[in-house]
Amino acid sequence: MKQLLLDIQPPAAPSLDNFVTGRNAEALFQLKRTLLEHDDARFIYLWGESGCGKTHLVQACNALASMSGLNMICVDDVHLLSGDEQIALFDLYNQLRESNGYLLASGIAAPGQMGLRDDLATRLAWGLSYQLHPLSDEEKIQALQNHANARGMKLPDEVLEYCLRHLRRDMPNLIATIDALDEWSLTGKRAVTLPLLKQLLQESAVHPG
Repeated sequence: MKQLLLDIQPPAAPSLDNFVTGRNAEALFQLKRTLLEHDDARFIYLWGESGCGKTHLVQACNALASMSGLNMICVDDVHLLSGDEQIALFDLYNQLRESNGYLLASGIAAPGQMGLRDDLATRLAWGLSYQLHPLSDEEKIQALQNHANARGMKLPDEVLEYCLRHLRRDMPNLIATIDALDEWSLTGKRAVTLPLLKQLLQESAVHPG
């Protein structure tokens, strides 16, 4: 059997286009305006629980800013910064403000609720702030069905339910699994079924978790 497909391929690089929106349409809309139209909103803070998409958006914006030459600094997980790193980010904020630069930062809670230095928390709260919400199971299923439909793939409900019940539940991993399943079914000229998914997972050593 071909090894390709036995290695579930790494998820696609994060981008604004492959971000599954869910209830985060307003935040995504503003990020696109800032990155693509150089909107006046130059300081944006994203917050929410693990798995809600913060890191995806921060990495996507950092890559897009680098490609376009936009003077934007992107900082993920500000709640993990040391005292010295918080001072450095505070100074950087002020420099960007003076130079008309942009800052995108993220954390697990609103700026004033993470024990940051008061001066840094105040700066982060000055700009736009968006709470990101994780996808519900129903939204994940719909997103995966949409992805499968775009590939011309018929995805049985039992396959989706198994993925959500037994695999890592982050969207990049789920989408990578669906892509590998589609490729494997085409290579073997077999319909996409739950037994086929289980065989793929077993032979690729990507075990249900």
